[in-house]
Amino acid sequence: MTDPATGTPAPPPPSPWERGRPARTQGAPARLPLSRDRVVDAAFTVLGREGLDGLSMRQVAAELGVSASALYAHVSSKDELLELMYTRLFDGFSIPSPDPARWQEQVRDYARSARQRLLAHRDMARISMAHAPFTAELLPHVEAVLAVFRVAGLPDRIAARAGDIISTYIDGFVLEEGLWRDRDRGAGREGDDLSPAPSDRGQTAGEMQTYFASLPAAEFPHLRALSGLLVTDSSEERFDIGLEIILRGLASYLPDPKRRQNPQA
Repeated sequence: MTDPATGTPAPPPPSPWERGRPARTQGAPARLPLSRDRVVDAAFTVLGREGLDGLSMRQVAAELGVSASALYAHVSSKDELLELMYTRLFDGFSIPSPDPARWQEQVRDYARSARQRLLAHRDMARISMAHAPFTAELLPHVEAVLAVFRVAGLPDRIAARAGDIISTYIDGFVLEEGLWRDRDRGAGREGDDLSPAPSDRGQTAGEMQTYFASLPAAEFPHLRALSGLLVTDSSEERFDIGLEIILRGLASYLPDPKRRQNPQA
């Protein structure tokens, strides 16, 4: 027998022993079982759409098409969910074995990679700043960063603080970038990526440079002299310069003058 509507063979009538069973939907996709990874995936989707202030267990459940209570079989609370999201940032991330001859280059690579990972998700810098990276999953990363500083020869007191200083710098820088992005979003000028649109940064930088250059020289000689340098439309340039300032400060604590040399000076 052929289905006249589709021209395809129609299913046979149910057998006598199947007539009491519920009808089966042909071709209906099976629902994926809920898992911790799926909950985290959905949380990132909600974060990108709503931001951290709009991220809730109820919103994540709605994204998955389940009740909010179903989530608690996989995550105990919103705080644990945020911690899992933060941990997810480090998937596939590793720091090379410490090399005292290349310690500054290794820190640069680490900092640039960490910034890009934070930029990949809206408001991730806020989540990062609120969660200490001392979970069992993240301790190996903390250990690897500290190893870079200690093997380089930094005194223990300085090495113990250096990782926190670098992390705080990265988080704070990306947080500022996010604030600019949200401001542009509110003004209807959001670009396709997660960073502020270059045209908007360039316009703001140009306006500020012009303003500083117009200030009275007698009262603001330094602002006038540095007007073309104080503000830049390149986030990468600003980030790298700030990182170099930190690295040179750390290098000043090395007992070996040869290791203080900066190849990017």
